[in-house]
Amino acid sequence: MTNPIKVVLLAIVSVVFIGFFIGKGLTVDNYQFFLSRRIPKVLAIIIAAIAIAASSLVFQTITNNRILTPSILGFDSLYVMLQVLMVVMFGSMSPIVINSGLNYVVTTAIMLVLAMTLFGFYFRRGNRNIFTLLLIGIVLSSLFSSVTGFFTMLVDPNEFTMIQGAMFASFNNVNSDLVYWSLIPLTLSTLYLFRLAPKLDVFWLGIDNAKSLGVDTQKITMKVMFVITILVSISTVLVGPVLFFGLIVVALTREVFSGYQHRFLLLASSLLSIVMLISGQWVVENLLNFETTISVIINFVGGAYFLMLLSKQKFN
Repeated sequence: MTNPIKVVLLAIVSVVFIGFFIGKGLTVDNYQFFLSRRIPKVLAIIIAAIAIAASSLVFQTITNNRILTPSILGFDSLYVMLQVLMVVMFGSMSPIVINSGLNYVVTTAIMLVLAMTLFGFYFRRGNRNIFTLLLIGIVLSSLFSSVTGFFTMLVDPNEFTMIQGAMFASFNNVNSDLVYWSLIPLTLSTLYLFRLAPKLDVFWLGIDNAKSLGVDTQKITMKVMFVITILVSISTVLVGPVLFFGLIVVALTREVFSGYQHRFLLLASSLLSIVMLISGQWVVENLLNFETTISVIINFVGGAYFLMLLSKQKFN
């Protein structure tokens, strides 16, 4: 089966899952109420799916490593720490905490500023090893987690419930305003990645070969890091941290589809991501009766899959 046929089939499957998810139990009497709640939820799943898949794919390209995801830079831990610090500093009833729109803007802005400050200092002196940046990210992630753990022990138990919701990915009670506003940066970021796709294709040949072919690898890496920061911020602020999902999606995309062109891989991984998240959320709601969250399933399956990828790389 050729790649275009696989993509068409995947698109059909995604549309079927979306239609099944939205249309379940609708009647003439209740469709307005259910659609008002389900459409924002489905849009949130689609936005998060595309953002996670695209950011993970291009991140693995610029690092030339197929077992890394942007979460290794500590974005998830930074998001949770910011939510904790806002509650500690301003209180759980502060507008910056309870106003989802204001919280979205402030959190995203802080994550962008901190990430680009780190990247700016790191790449300022010329050639830098990307894996040193990853090591810095691991250290910062550990630091953010430690700060979060310290302050969660100090806050009032009633305020801790406000924080707990930020620690796990969830598509329930999605704010529709945030969903629609997220479409703008997501669209601009993905279009920009499509524009950079031909240059990213050259990265498959290695940094040295890409430089010899006229690609400014450092400049492209800086631009891609900025876009990755935006995409990760969107998905994390919108639905919460999802650690291993990008790893699963990109790895399965490489298994199912052959080829190296990023424009095709971005489309394929996004469709696969949508199918997996929609079906996973349906399982959580209808088979597990909300007894767990989709992030627990993703982290369990993703952690096992990550260990399997590590063992394959070790023995190959």
